[in-house]
Amino acid sequence: MDLAAKIRTIPTSAGVYLYKNAEGEVIYVGKAKNLRNRVASYFHAGRAEDAKTGTLVREAVDVDYIIVANNKEALALENHLIKQRKPRFN
Repeated sequence: MDLAAKIRTIPTSAGVYLYKNAEGEVIYVGKAKNLRNRVASYFHAGRAEDAKTGTLVREAVDVDYIIVANNKEALALENHLIKQRKPRFN
């Protein structure tokens, strides 16, 4: 499944998302109240004009997500995963 198709299947729940590059390396970790909307927002026109975001969007070939119960859990998990994985775009 390509990335655009996968994004359309992401639930609208709160959670944490992990962008991966072609080597399967986690390159960015983020949190969202609505996973699908947040992940899709990276690919909207104008968003990729920012140098960092543009590079992230070009390198991202996959996205994983973890659903959580609320925003507090999302923040805690995001912080944990950033410390653990050390993604280069965070």
